[in-house]
Amino acid sequence: MAQALRPNTAGSLLATDGRTHPLQDTLMAVTLVLGAVAFITAMFHSLHLLSSWAGLVGIFTGAYGQWVSETTRERFGLILGLGASGVGFFLGMAHGGLFGGLW
Repeated sequence: MAQALRPNTAGSLLATDGRTHPLQDTLMAVTLVLGAVAFITAMFHSLHLLSSWAGLVGIFTGAYGQWVSETTRERFGLILGLGASGVGFFLGMAHGGLFGGLW
């Protein structure tokens, strides 16, 4: 029963390997923030530039994060961010696109 007395050194629920992953955690956080920005600004027609660009960058950041991710926690956050980025990107494209109204 010695294992029952050991503290949880993983730091989170789904980080299964017990090591830190600073690059992957940063990519996950950036993807989640960009996804939230893209999703929220996609609800406003006049913010199509912000939503489409934030969504596009969030999609690329999340795709690279999926490629280098090592734990389930990272993949879970990346999928949430990718989904929000995708919705924000496509709604931003429908409202005017990446360069709509600039020229």
